[in-house]
Amino acid sequence: MKGFYFITDASLSRAGNLSDVRRAVAAGVRVVQYRNKHAQTRQMLEDALKLKATCKRVVFLVNDRIDIALAVDADGVHLGQYDMPYKQTRKLLGKNKIIGVTVHNLKEAKAAQKQGADYLGVSPIFATGTKKDAGKPAGVKLIREIKKIAKIPVIAIGGINLENAREVIDAGADGLCAISAVVAKHDVKKEIEKFQQLFE
Repeated sequence: MKGFYFITDASLSRAGNLSDVRRAVAAGVRVVQYRNKHAQTRQMLEDALKLKATCKRVVFLVNDRIDIALAVDADGVHLGQYDMPYKQTRKLLGKNKIIGVTVHNLKEAKAAQKQGADYLGVSPIFATGTKKDAGKPAGVKLIREIKKIAKIPVIAIGGINLENAREVIDAGADGLCAISAVVAKHDVKKEIEKFQQLFE
């Protein structure tokens, strides 16, 4: 989970999800999360099958949709606080799949870790326009607090760009995601590589 964590966003993408994921894989990302809040189920299934085929050497996760993850045999899912609870998700996916959980505070982080989450998505660090219901930005202070108790990887997300990414890494984040700072640019691979270099 170290380094750049890639999440798709078809609404912001210049070249489309498939092109973005190919470039992300070429840039050396270890995790790709397929997120699409607006597509219908069949469209999501078709997209997920294509994306998974591109992710042979990296972890492929599906956001929210356990049915899609099961249908394409994804490596796991990423859950928000209002998605299906961890316990039921684990029962459906089995013990070998990866389950990540978004947390917004220390209490949620402790609960997710106790339940058995494989990693934590800490959000939002800074103000973000990518996710309308992201909530109030927590700042890097929350990363530091969670890192004190976390025995699993901590991935930072929300309003992260090349100007503030170093601050996020210095606070202890194992990985980070910057959606608009990457998929809205002309060269996705080049932009991801800039973030990857910060982890070296």
